[in-house]
Amino acid sequence: MSAALVALPLALGASAASAQAYPSKPIRWLVPYPAGGGSDFLARTIGQQLSTQIGQPVVIENKPGGNTAIAASDVARAPADGYTVLSADNGTMVFNTALYGKLSYNPDKDLTPVTLMGRFPMILVVGPSSDAKDAKDFIAKAKAAPGKISYGSAGAGSPHHLAMEMLKSRTGVHMVHIPYRGAAPALADLAGGQIPVMMVDMAAGAAFIKSGKIRPLAVANDKRLPQLPEVPTFDELGVKGVESAALVGLVGPAALPADVKATLQKQVAAAIHSPAISQKLIEFGVEPVGSSTADYAALLKSENARWHQLIKDLKITLD
Repeated sequence: MSAALVALPLALGASAASAQAYPSKPIRWLVPYPAGGGSDFLARTIGQQLSTQIGQPVVIENKPGGNTAIAASDVARAPADGYTVLSADNGTMVFNTALYGKLSYNPDKDLTPVTLMGRFPMILVVGPSSDAKDAKDFIAKAKAAPGKISYGSAGAGSPHHLAMEMLKSRTGVHMVHIPYRGAAPALADLAGGQIPVMMVDMAAGAAFIKSGKIRPLAVANDKRLPQLPEVPTFDELGVKGVESAALVGLVGPAALPADVKATLQKQVAAAIHSPAISQKLIEFGVEPVGSSTADYAALLKSENARWHQLIKDLKITLD
């Protein structure tokens, strides 16, 4: 009887610990952009599968503003328990620290990388007003008219903006930047002839490309895109060093417990790699990844070195 009484609290303790095993309640997943965009689609598609796997609701909350800083700051201040996570792109984790003198969060100290969910490779596209035969022809025409060609982007400091700045830097072309509030209005003006060119990801530009309203000239990727097999890479055209993609990963607050981070990475990667979800992402224009935490952290480190140098060299600032 004495032995049974001693064992009872231990059994109750083990039961309570088991009952609280992560995740044991809904996960709040912040997206730093409005509903309907690529990051939102990625989060909702993966989140739905994740919810099925873990048996808990995954609540997607759109919290745009501040070049993703508002949502990032929210997650940075949240308890480090794995129940508040963030879809973080290049702007959140790489660009912002170089573009702004002061930030409301520090991606290195306040956020923990979990997994790279997907890549959105950039594509050079032109509107109906452009008579460029291909990317090399466009570059030649732009070089012949320095400062006379304007290009649109999804916003100052966005992957679309900096991809074009990279192209300008590699080719010596001078074009004027016109930032928009998102890719959709920029694409509408591109198709309408108000601007002649921009960089866009397939997820945002697919409908315009498929309808023939805009033309893809080259992809800023190490290989051709399955959705656009006939469109060459910049490297194939002899334009070296132009590779750029919106990299959307999942991050949590700093000091996320190792076991929670491991569970979250495993479950999110499993959701991404499930055949139905993977195919859905590819059809939308996303390259599914689902990397290890170590690989994602290493990628962020290399991206910091690459982009911070470009931003510094070109003296780009958003202060």
